[in-house]
Amino acid sequence: AGVTRVVASMEDPNPLVAGKGMALLRKQGVSVASGLLQAESEKLNPGFIKRMKTGMPWVRCKLAMSLDGRTAMASGESVWITGEDARRDVQRLRARSSAVVTGIGTVLADDPSMNVRLTPEELPGVESSAYFRQPLRVVLDSSLRVPENARLFPVEGSVQVIHSRGDDAKARRLREAGADVLKLEGGLDLPRVMGELAEQEINEVLIEAGPTLAGAALKAGVIDELIIYMAPHLMGHQARGLFHLPGLEKMADRIDLRIQDIRPVGRDFRISATVAGE
Repeated sequence: AGVTRVVASMEDPNPLVAGKGMALLRKQGVSVASGLLQAESEKLNPGFIKRMKTGMPWVRCKLAMSLDGRTAMASGESVWITGEDARRDVQRLRARSSAVVTGIGTVLADDPSMNVRLTPEELPGVESSAYFRQPLRVVLDSSLRVPENARLFPVEGSVQVIHSRGDDAKARRLREAGADVLKLEGGLDLPRVMGELAEQEINEVLIEAGPTLAGAALKAGVIDELIIYMAPHLMGHQARGLFHLPGLEKMADRIDLRIQDIRPVGRDFRISATVAGE
């Protein structure tokens, strides 16, 4: 084709192919350079890059809270903390994720479907349904309490239930309902769970859960990015907090965050943050 020079932003991090394309071009006499805007390029595909380099997926944890940091009323009521624009933004987060993870507590309390409810036409960069598939929906459920008639099962897409001590008969019924049931001996250690998902070629994980699982994931060090939607209202001191983090008793115990981005989404704000030092 007469091409004499090629500039790539970055090399493919997959060790099976990394640099081979560039080497082939150089062998044919083409001048090749890489590294232009590499940091910006890496931000486009953090999950694949992290999985290739570390064997773990990129994990986001999405939460919604009031201005005073509350996620549910004391009664447990938590429907529609944020507005329609923020909820639509969450749908886009789901759509870009390879898997959406929640805990059994959320399933029993809210009976969520956890699927993407936007059409392909409403998703930037997706031109038709041929380029879109539902993320894997994962429930962490140590003793297999998830009901066989949960809303997860009838909707399009795959469901995986991960447990550690569930009954074999219940596991069989869940498989009949359409779930892939995976048993991890010794408990649901979160780094191990994320490693298992990476083995399934899951690049980007979105955790949508209550304060218990969110706090456990934060303490386990598996969260790469926090996405917090903050609504302009107050829910009071008796309402439930954002994270369940026992053991933080002194100022020195605080978990420092680094704010990466804050922007309005409708009448709410979306805060993107990482854990400082990670």
